[in-house]
Amino acid sequence: MQAGLTPTGPAALLARGLAIFPLPAGAKAAPAGWPELVTTDPAAVTAWPAGGNIGVACRASGIVGLDLDRKTTDGHDTFRALCAGARRPWPATLTVTTAHGGSHLYFRAPTGIIVPSSISRWPGVDVRAPGQRLGGYLVGPGSIVDGQPYTIARDLPIEPLPRWLTAHLTRGRRRTGAAAAEMTT
Repeated sequence: MQAGLTPTGPAALLARGLAIFPLPAGAKAAPAGWPELVTTDPAAVTAWPAGGNIGVACRASGIVGLDLDRKTTDGHDTFRALCAGARRPWPATLTVTTAHGGSHLYFRAPTGIIVPSSISRWPGVDVRAPGQRLGGYLVGPGSIVDGQPYTIARDLPIEPLPRWLTAHLTRGRRRTGAAAAEMTT
């Protein structure tokens, strides 16, 4: 099947309002200069090499991605405990199952608040976010790593990052104007 014609191909991700870029086939690591490859143009993806993976640029897409790993610590358990501690349900948002059984939860980034990317923000949980300069990225659905696909597990709209989670992710970060007032409600 040609790239862009699958429900998780580049065209489908662009239709969700995501900015994407090509990753090498089988790879999670982005090539040097990847921010210059980011596009929202459906015509641009037709020139991508067949069989390549897809990167989703967080800053250009205006998203925050929670990467729940299942390596040494189960990020699902950690996030479940965070939700319980905040007395909030597991968020209903676009969710992708990763090649090794983890999950990527996609959220719309809050306006006027810097959400930084971080590795091991909590045990088993990485944050891919717009940050201050280039932002992070996620390996997108339709990609294959170690022979295993990234697939959409919960085909839902991308919801705004919940306020309680925004507060956890931005502790100690400066907020101004309406963004600061919004965080107190």
